[in-house]
Amino acid sequence: MSRIGKKPIALPQGVTVNIAAGAVEVKGPKGSLKQAVPPGILFAKDGEALVAKLEREEDPSLRKFHGLARSLVANAVAGVTDGFKKELDIVGVGYRAELKGSQVHFALGFSHPVVFEVPKGIDVTVEKNTHIVVTGVDRQLVGQVAANMRRLRKPDPYKQKGVRYTGEVLKKKVGKTGAK
Repeated sequence: MSRIGKKPIALPQGVTVNIAAGAVEVKGPKGSLKQAVPPGILFAKDGEALVAKLEREEDPSLRKFHGLARSLVANAVAGVTDGFKKELDIVGVGYRAELKGSQVHFALGFSHPVVFEVPKGIDVTVEKNTHIVVTGVDRQLVGQVAANMRRLRKPDPYKQKGVRYTGEVLKKKVGKTGAK
């Protein structure tokens, strides 16, 4: 059995859980999420905690989903209570971002501005034109939106310009030398 799958998920106050066939719905102060559960994994309430169990203990093919299912539901519980956040920095002369409604307009050195549509359920704030904060309740969606923004102009290994995660350490490559 999975060590992670055995851990109970603590349910903070204000969080309600509805267990249905194949899904777990979590409602909290920040919103609600419906997390699909792999077949063969069952969830049960145990007091103020949620426990993941295998449908058939002797089936080895179910064990690989035990920890995964528990982690997905634990992330849903953490998302509706605290939320998730990813921060991005824009580095480069003239590179900037501007929030207009539900769109982020990027100036990334191209001949045209790049327009990024923010999906529903995600909040984006732009601070000082070069710092972007992506927040939401769904961990996967927050990470995917941040990755899509980073993909617009990946950090250059030579000049270090582009969109990067805050705190991301880049390995700088040395360019050609002019020695003959």
